[in-house]
Amino acid sequence: MNSHTTSETSEAYIALGANLGDREATLMEALELLDSQPGITVLRCSNLYETEPVGYVDQPMFLNMTATVATSLEPHSFLEVMQQIEQRLGRVRHIHNGPRTVDLDLLWMDGKRLDTPDLILPHPRMHERAFVLMPLADITPKDEPSGLFTTVKTAIENLDGKEGIQLWKTCSWRSVSALSEN
Repeated sequence: MNSHTTSETSEAYIALGANLGDREATLMEALELLDSQPGITVLRCSNLYETEPVGYVDQPMFLNMTATVATSLEPHSFLEVMQQIEQRLGRVRHIHNGPRTVDLDLLWMDGKRLDTPDLILPHPRMHERAFVLMPLADITPKDEPSGLFTTVKTAIENLDGKEGIQLWKTCSWRSVSALSEN
């Protein structure tokens, strides 16, 4: 075992977004790539939501979703894998909050608290973003011991701007995965 993995598995929640190219196909490919990595298993995914851009608004609508993964990777190693997948899927960073083929954000990892230059856990702005909270509510177990469900539910109740998000379709990631194995 190296310093990038642990002997125990963590449950992590990630946000996925895309607004360039075939948005849904890119999100599904990101899930497949995550699931194919050693030490990472995608457990659940939310519905897909179409959302208005936030910040830099002169760009196409986004598709957003969240996923729960089991991982033996440490948070920074997991973040590194996510950034490699972004690059592989054509992510470039020219405009802050600008258009992108894919965006993967680590939101929460077993209630861990981190504050480093490249990673803050839990994600510092997740409670402000309907495009994160609404999909997160789809997959957060009500009995989750670290209180993530309560955090998400409370944040949604207090959130403005929920009208900028609408259900686009249910996630078909598991069925896509099962078909590709046959």
